[in-house]
This record gives sequence, C-alpha cells and structure tokens, in this order.
Amino acid sequence: MVGTGYVGLVTGVVLADLGNQVICVDNDAEKVEKLKQGIPPIYEPGIEEMLVRGSTEGHLSFTTDLIAATKESDIIFIAVGTPPGPDGPDLRYVKEVANALPAGINGYKIIVNKSTVPVGTGQMVTDLLVSKGIDESMFDVASNPEFLREGTAIHDTLYPDRIVIGARKREAAAKLVELYAPLERPMYITDWQSAELIKYASNSFLAMKISFINAMSRICEAAGANVGDVAKGMGSDVRIGNQFLQAGLGWGGSCFPKDVAGLITVAESHGYDFQLLKWVVNINETQTPHFLERIEKRLGGFEGKRVGLLGLAFKANTDDIRDARSLVIIDYITERGGTVCGYDPVAKENVQKIRPDIEYATSAYDVAVGADALILVTEWNEFKQLDFKRIKESMKQPILFDGRRMYRPEFVERSGLEYHTIGNRD
Repeated sequence: MVGTGYVGLVTGVVLADLGNQVICVDNDAEKVEKLKQGIPPIYEPGIEEMLVRGSTEGHLSFTTDLIAATKESDIIFIAVGTPPGPDGPDLRYVKEVANALPAGINGYKIIVNKSTVPVGTGQMVTDLLVSKGIDESMFDVASNPEFLREGTAIHDTLYPDRIVIGARKREAAAKLVELYAPLERPMYITDWQSAELIKYASNSFLAMKISFINAMSRICEAAGANVGDVAKGMGSDVRIGNQFLQAGLGWGGSCFPKDVAGLITVAESHGYDFQLLKWVVNINETQTPHFLERIEKRLGGFEGKRVGLLGLAFKANTDDIRDARSLVIIDYITERGGTVCGYDPVAKENVQKIRPDIEYATSAYDVAVGADALILVTEWNEFKQLDFKRIKESMKQPILFDGRRMYRPEFVERSGLEYHTIGNRD
C-alpha cells in the first residue's frame, strides 16, 4: 500500500485485519516510525485499535523502502495524493511511484490505482512501466476507486455499497475479486476508463445534490418557507432519496472540491463544457458568505464584535480542515474587524498551525463567553446536548446561528437564545 493518508492507511489496516500480509509504504520516515509505534497520523474512529492489532498479529508492517515492499508483494496499491493543480489533478506522486516500481518487479504484479485519478491514468502507468523496460506480461494495471467518507472510513471499507474494479485482463480482475471476497459486497467489473470516471461522477452528483438544496435554502429564506420541510418532501420520493439533502454551509474536505474540479477538467479535455458542475461549484462557494452576510446584518457589522465558532473541522468525526467552512468564516470576520474564538474537539491544533492569530477555547461553553454571536460550524455529537441556558448567561449577545440546521428552534429559543439558521427567514 503506497501512501499512508486516509485512503492508503484505512485500506491497508482493513486488508490486514482480514488476514492479508500488508506492507504500508511512505516516504515520510517520521510518519512511518509513528505508525510502527501504533500512532496514526489521522483522526479516524477505530483506526488506532485496528492499527495496533494488525501490527501485533504480524499482518501489518510499515517501511520507507518501496522497492523491497514491491518485491515482497503480489498486489501494489497506489494510494498517494492527487491534489488539484492548475490543469486538473496533479499526478506527480502517481508518476513518481510508477517510475520507481520497475526496480522491484521480480515477478508478475498487479498494480492498482486506488487514488482518485482522471481518465487515462491506467494507460499512463502502463506506458511508464513499459518505457522502463518492463514487459507487459510481467504486470497488469487496474483501477479500484475508493468511496470512503472521513469519519466513517473504517465502516465504509468493511461495508462498501459497491466495489469497482477496472481491468483489461480477466486474471487481474479475478485476483482483486478474490482479495475483496471476504467482505461479501457487490462488485462491478468494468474497463479502466469507466472505473476511473465512476468516482468522479459519484462525488460530483452528491455535491450537486448538496448545492441544489442549498440553492433551495436561499429561495426558502426569501419566500418564508422552511428548507427542512422542502427537503423531507423531496427526499420521500424514492427516485430522489433523502441523503445529501441537508442544507448547510456547503461542502468542503478533500474529496468533493477536488473531484468536482477534476471532472470539469476531464470534461473539457474531451471537448465538453460541463456548465452544470460549474454552477454547482458557484453555489457552494457563495453559500457560506451568504450566511455570513445575514449574520453581519443582524450584528450591525463585525467591527469590534466577538464571534465564537462551534467546530472547525470540515465535518464531524475527523480532524481534517481541508477546504473547511470554518476557515472561510474566520477570514470573513477578521477581515471586517471582528474577533474569532474557535473550539473543536479534535481539529483545533490543525487550525492553530495556520491561524495562530485567532483565539481558541477548551470547550463549547468557553467559546461562548463574552461572544456577540455563536456559529455552529461542525455538527459534532457533543454539541447536540448543550446547556443553552448556561451558554446564554455567558454571552454578551445571546444569538446563535446554526450553520448545520442541527437544532430545533423552539428548544433553543426556550433557553432565551435568539436563533437563526439556513433556509428559514429571519
């Protein structure tokens, strides 16, 4: 398993837990040493226990030596980062791995693109190996996109809705089917190109659903409707479904922004202008500023105001702050002369590294002290049962802005707090 980020590490520990011999490779020596000590570099429920168990039972090991790991392995997963670049996904790390693999190919190998990659990557990896003198009889390349959600990644790996395998040769597909057989989940065997597109298409469609209901939330605010009721009415239609129809501050994280942008680029490279997805991005980018404008209007501006943030991670049950809405909120308020105090049960340190200029609290109650407004940013479970009377008493102005529609208005208002949320008229 080349790469020990979310995808590589989670997939690696789960495959080891199923009884396979897994070698996780990373070029970060410090990270590898911590993994050997049972210390995961990411926050993900359940991963530490599985990591320790795999290492203790001898099914899981870690190294910086890609060549040695390749020689010992039958299947090599490429699970490195593919960050967004100016011309689409940046494949430099995939290319680095592919260029290094030939030195370790001492027999037939199956090389699997696990990272989210654009159409044509399977062919690119094949061409790189051949250019290094490796005969095509010595390897097969396959595409096996991941569908993990941060915060539930272990569960999603053990109980996936489907397992997609893109391969040119039946032998390679059969070997991967055998690897995943213990999970007893549906498997779809297809060609490289289709497998590579499935991940982009899936995430882009889900992002579109979120942007759609957020666009509806704007109409509901103007018309005096309730977007929660609209979403329930829509979601009860089995053709639509109720998942990803929760209006809020918008989508963030590492997957949706990158994959939507990636599919737009892929479309353009094949001569199609994907205007629909461009508007999906536009709606998402304006959702948080729109909510902040409402807060700004209610407070009479942010100049001299103190605002507390409940949550900093892009979603609950993760410490990931990539494209987190909290960062947009922090910038918006501080640029307008306001002071921000943030609290998050696990992501606080990650934000502190890049925004040491704001204040940080040690609890949800501390973040409310002296605040002119409180904004719920991340829907952590610990925020669901807060003592709102206690919060009201500590605030300068008892106003709560719910950016995730997590609370029932009457419950909050009963405590004396003024309540505002997305998709309802002020």
